[in-house]
Amino acid sequence: MTPAPLNIGFGTPWADQIDFLRQKLRLPTQRWDDIQRAAHDRAFIVAGAAKADLLADLQGAVTRAAEMGMGVAQFQREFLAVVAKHGWTGWTGEGSAAGEAWRARIIYQTNMASSYAAGRYRQFTAPDYLRLRPYWRYIHSESVAHPRPQHMAWHGLTLPHDHPFWQTHFAPNGWGCQCRITCVSRQEGEASARAGLGDPPAGWNQLDPKTGAPAGIDKGFDYAPGASVKQSFQRLIDDKLIRLNAPIGAAMWEALKPALLQERLAAWQPVFDAVRLNKQATGNATMVHTVPANTVAALAANAVTLENAAVWMRDTELMHALRDGKVLRGAALPDQVWRDLPLLLDSAVPYLDTQNNTLLYVVDLGANAGKVVVKINYNEKGRFDGVRQRIVSNFVVTGGALELGDLKAARYKPLTRQE
Repeated sequence: MTPAPLNIGFGTPWADQIDFLRQKLRLPTQRWDDIQRAAHDRAFIVAGAAKADLLADLQGAVTRAAEMGMGVAQFQREFLAVVAKHGWTGWTGEGSAAGEAWRARIIYQTNMASSYAAGRYRQFTAPDYLRLRPYWRYIHSESVAHPRPQHMAWHGLTLPHDHPFWQTHFAPNGWGCQCRITCVSRQEGEASARAGLGDPPAGWNQLDPKTGAPAGIDKGFDYAPGASVKQSFQRLIDDKLIRLNAPIGAAMWEALKPALLQERLAAWQPVFDAVRLNKQATGNATMVHTVPANTVAALAANAVTLENAAVWMRDTELMHALRDGKVLRGAALPDQVWRDLPLLLDSAVPYLDTQNNTLLYVVDLGANAGKVVVKINYNEKGRFDGVRQRIVSNFVVTGGALELGDLKAARYKPLTRQE
């Protein structure tokens, strides 16, 4: 079977490009480099845009630009209409016609170029394309006013699709870069090799200390757009929650929760199953909850300021909670509570334990109740996404049966929670 020709480009509506834009989840951010590289495959961001409705309209404008084949001038009109609708101020470029045109052009070109490249990547990696065109070729655009020397040097370079070069050099490779990648047959690839275009230049993978990317690639552009669309979005959220202050992080989670709560549960349950089966712990930490915005505000009203809104549990504490002695005393929570912890914490009733300065989540167990205790702003070490490090965040430390009458003690203060 011969694959269909790639009749695509800016101004040409194209399903693979549009699908890539639509599948992104909106992520509030303060700076353009709050997320970088492959995280852009899953997240839609506009630097400085933090409100959910503003981000939704900006994403809608970008997606319509791809769907309708808009040029940059038409997109600029849509961008300014969204800005006016939401009263968005303080953004880079605001206040002058030149600045507004520049900002609209950056948003347009970056999203169109990356989504175009992601669509190409999706097609190039389809089985039919890989079978008939297993080599990829770098094409430098001659239309740019100020060509980058490295990009010109890569022109015509033809390598197997699985060469490490493409993991970092799949165009676009910088702001305003108009380079592209095409796929060719094995015969063409081998002919390019005989012509001296079958090996990357020496030092192609050496990093520029100013950008953290290979020389010739702008900061944050050293990835293949579209290669990571199937990766877990939860990992990105976990990382970003740690770096956002608690109110912003909590608001972000509320906006994304419908799409991500099941993904969070899916990441946690294998951890529980392994600890229950093997009765061993490695210090592995998994994010199980995000403190809701109303709870963050209620804590602040009680003079407790969270460093961030993330709540983790290490398998070390989980193993302790499941130990036989606690079960025999009738003090343990049922296994299903621990296995469904992300879901149950999301519906639990939070209290502040003013004596221990901890969060107490009260879980409905039908005829009885249970508690999950979270130590807040705790400096804890663990294995986070495979890396052993120490962070300041909030950690589940224990849990067990609860007598509801105990909550009448003065030390416990109920916290308002968003329904």
